[in-house]
Amino acid sequence: MNKAFFINGGAGRVLCSMPGLERYAKTHDDFIIIAESWSELFLNNVTLRKHVYPLGHKDLFEEKLKDKKIVSLEPYRVNEYFTQRCNLIQAFDIEINELDEIPKTGEIKLDLNKEDQITGYTLVSEVKETLKKEKVVVFQPFGQSAKVEGNFIYDSTGRSFEVANIISLIEKLKKNFAVILMGEIEIPGWTNMGVAAPKGLGLNGWAGVINAADHFLGCDSVGQHLAYAVGKPTTVVIGSTFPENISYPDSKKFTVIDNGKGKREYSPIRITFDMNVDRNNEDLMVLTEDTMNQIVKGMKKPSGKQIPVASAVVPTPQNTPFVSPKKLTPSSSLPLSDLGSSQPVRKFGEPFVVSKKKKKKPIDELIEIETKKS
Repeated sequence: MNKAFFINGGAGRVLCSMPGLERYAKTHDDFIIIAESWSELFLNNVTLRKHVYPLGHKDLFEEKLKDKKIVSLEPYRVNEYFTQRCNLIQAFDIEINELDEIPKTGEIKLDLNKEDQITGYTLVSEVKETLKKEKVVVFQPFGQSAKVEGNFIYDSTGRSFEVANIISLIEKLKKNFAVILMGEIEIPGWTNMGVAAPKGLGLNGWAGVINAADHFLGCDSVGQHLAYAVGKPTTVVIGSTFPENISYPDSKKFTVIDNGKGKREYSPIRITFDMNVDRNNEDLMVLTEDTMNQIVKGMKKPSGKQIPVASAVVPTPQNTPFVSPKKLTPSSSLPLSDLGSSQPVRKFGEPFVVSKKKKKKPIDELIEIETKKS
């Protein structure tokens, strides 16, 4: 009986399922993939896109599922995974293809469309010009488990950076890089830090930005998987989770800073729930000054290559007629403001907010405004 593979959870899980599904597609054609979330990521995979259906597809049960064997994929329940003998890609591969041995880590193959590549190229170029830096780092400080409660940002799972460390890292990174913050949670005071924080890109858009950047810095979240897919030099900081499971310590392009080594306990997520383990791991992303310096030191000379753009690297009116040339003017025309969360969603080709550190005190600005009025 032909199979229907159901995939749920975060975007990182979706990306890591692709190599195993591609292996399955080499010997099977009549199968389908039900993406319970992030179905748009599969559009970037040439082999798999024709097999994928979102969960709410019309008449999905009657037309596609009724004659299929339903397979609900759960790599966290693979023994080799929770005993730290394989990573997420390998666990999916074992489960999908019913393997008896641990396979090599497969590649995540993304075929980014022209718009996402050009958006990333344009945005990164504008940030370099505006912030007067030769290198750009994309920094994803928060994972999916980070929460905002009132004035507090926290991650009780020990996967995201601490806010105080984020602010310190940004100041250190700015000496060598223009910084693009990836994520929907706003860092307190980011508008005065001299960083870029684009909104409304979507994950495919962020793949284009990471592809065009010089380096990626992140935690246990989707950004590192996108960076792995596009071959970007990456520094990933790990706390409560095991690098052997959720990252790529064997990749030459990855530098893994294991802040929880020797202190963490395995959290049996999606198998059972252990509050004692979670409490033990909660503070494993608190970084020392020495660790932060180590992170930045290893990023000073980033290198790497981008996914080649299919037809043109530089967007022009000739090959991107849907973009007004006026909107692609030199980045010196970008608005330097501190609009923060009031910023509208950025559409393709439109300018984005870049914060810039203020030199004047607020009282001096008010006096200047009043003087001009009078």
